[in-house]
Amino acid sequence: MRKSVLAVLLIAAPALAFAQAAEDPYLWLEEIQGERALEQVRTWNERTEEDLAATLGFEEHRARALALLNDQNQIAEPDQVQDDMITNFWIDGDHPRGLWRITSREAFLAGDPEWRILIDVGALGEAEGESWVWHGANCLAPDYQRCLVSLSPGGSDADVTREFDIGTGEFVENGFFIPESKGGATWVDADTLLVATDFGEGTMTTSGYPRLVKVWERGTPLTEARTIFEGGVEEISAGGFAMMDGDTRRVFVNRGKTFWTGDVMLYGEDGTLHPVPKPDTADVHDVFDGQLIVLLNEDLEAGGTTFPRGAIVAYDLDAIAAGETPAPSLVMAPSESQAIEEVAATENVLWVKALDDVSGRLFALRRTADGWSQTAIDLADNATVHIVETGDTVAFATVEGMLTPPTLYAVSEDGTARDIQSLPAQFDASNMIVEQHFATSADGTQVPYFLVAPRDREGPVPTLMHGYGGFRAAQTPTYLTHQPYRSGPLGLFWVEEGNAYVLANIRGGGEYGPAWHEAALRENRQRSFDDFHAVAEDLIARGITTAGQIGISGRSNGGVLVGASANQRPDLYGAVISGSPLDDMRRYSQLLAGASWMDEYGNPDIAEDWAFMQDWSPYQNLTDVDGYPATFYYLSTLDDRVHPGHARKMAAKHQAFGQTFYYREAIEGGHSVGADRAEDAMRAALLLAFLNRELEDGE
Repeated sequence: MRKSVLAVLLIAAPALAFAQAAEDPYLWLEEIQGERALEQVRTWNERTEEDLAATLGFEEHRARALALLNDQNQIAEPDQVQDDMITNFWIDGDHPRGLWRITSREAFLAGDPEWRILIDVGALGEAEGESWVWHGANCLAPDYQRCLVSLSPGGSDADVTREFDIGTGEFVENGFFIPESKGGATWVDADTLLVATDFGEGTMTTSGYPRLVKVWERGTPLTEARTIFEGGVEEISAGGFAMMDGDTRRVFVNRGKTFWTGDVMLYGEDGTLHPVPKPDTADVHDVFDGQLIVLLNEDLEAGGTTFPRGAIVAYDLDAIAAGETPAPSLVMAPSESQAIEEVAATENVLWVKALDDVSGRLFALRRTADGWSQTAIDLADNATVHIVETGDTVAFATVEGMLTPPTLYAVSEDGTARDIQSLPAQFDASNMIVEQHFATSADGTQVPYFLVAPRDREGPVPTLMHGYGGFRAAQTPTYLTHQPYRSGPLGLFWVEEGNAYVLANIRGGGEYGPAWHEAALRENRQRSFDDFHAVAEDLIARGITTAGQIGISGRSNGGVLVGASANQRPDLYGAVISGSPLDDMRRYSQLLAGASWMDEYGNPDIAEDWAFMQDWSPYQNLTDVDGYPATFYYLSTLDDRVHPGHARKMAAKHQAFGQTFYYREAIEGGHSVGADRAEDAMRAALLLAFLNRELEDGE
């Protein structure tokens, strides 16, 4: 494999030491805004763009990617369903930062909305001299007139919260305002908020999130807000949230003890916090008919009954408010092939989205005198289903597949699914096929994956394989114009050129519920990599591709995946796409939000944990070997979740070894990388050029 033009020498730097005296000569690249580090980033960026943008067809692919991402025919998903109005956040070519807008519910359901713009994010940014990125709005039910709008400067996780009046279409003068911070706020009532933010020295956890929750009354300064809960400095976070139970607003305080454990307390009318008697590993999903709906992540023994992990149970809220400890009741237990992912309520129905062998299913559950009844909603098979939002008597859900464009349905409580909007086909899929296969991993586990390939394929072809394998996040097949994640239509372009695209459902994700996730936690992380290798080898055995013709893609936690996989099997893979990656697992817990993920990976400062982590940490295991697969890193300087130092240091190490690598660090965008779709389109074109260059020859 030829050397990249990026394989040049770094300016010599003095070696620095980090924990346990391990030397790292590239620590200076962890200085996010350091001039020396940024100068190196600019050099890498420029060389990558100059090199790949000169590829034949690059500009055509970039322009087409942008046109697809800005297509006016996109689905207008509701983000808040009111009694008579629906809001939506919309991005197109004329409004790259987006429009928050509102229309009547009647017009929306009729498929003929008349939108009134509430906030033009781009225009607001220009007027205020800020590069605002939309982070959402939380409107106070049941009137939905006052909203807490969150805007991020440049796209980082930290944002500013401001009070907005939908009726006037203006920010409220002297209204609630929370300065830039990670955290957030929720309504208690029209004049009261629960606030979790940076209140000053000592008020944030070591993971960088708020640890105090305060009650803030309108008309008083934020500094006078009253503390009602205080979490530990070494814990993950604390915050408030609220859900509507009919006309009753149920307000809660959440304490994140670790990434996978936490306590929830019901906030009483007198300000008392009433503990919710759920296991600390269980997740609160909604409230319904006086019941708190909870998803179990481990078996629960209660009242002589065993409730299986992955099941939904309910707790009586009035009993909790009275200071009692009610026993749970079973709402729904999944089958062995199912995983419950989403739960949302309307007035009389609890809606449940589940996966069944990674295909989406939607169920309507009703509470009866004898328990809970369950009805399956008739939607497309072998598709991804997502509950977008619910109103009083209607649930909105999208359905899509890799070759099937998304459709938005309004599902009534009687189970009738009404097509509200369907995206026209954005490409010709007549010569493409989708198949689901299962690979056998090293320990015999059957690992599913989805394959998209040309119908008339003859012989092995270059193949792009995307995976994640962590944090209980299932990877489901969505329309090919948006596969893989944050790379726009890269997957589409790749298959159109006669290649294959694969979505691997490896362990560590949530494809089969909590057990699928737990199987690859901490000391068992190698199973994720084994599963990934097994999928690649299965593709070779089926004649889809050959060793060296396989490109692998992963983002964030997927950076650990592709980094470790390339280190372990450089013979198998010919190219690596690594987005916003975690790579230096020796130092990750000291960088930005890294400390919050130690339950997932392990604590590198504990010898017993580092003993297993050091076997697969990408940065520590990157060595000077011949034939190492070419790697493309993409990320953002403003990512305040995964530190840019991970990718920077990997690039420096590749450079020192003379290995082929490419690098693109966007200035804005945070962990989502691009602050607008223009960056996503540019990245799709660059990555396509990269794959074509590096995989064209295979072995």
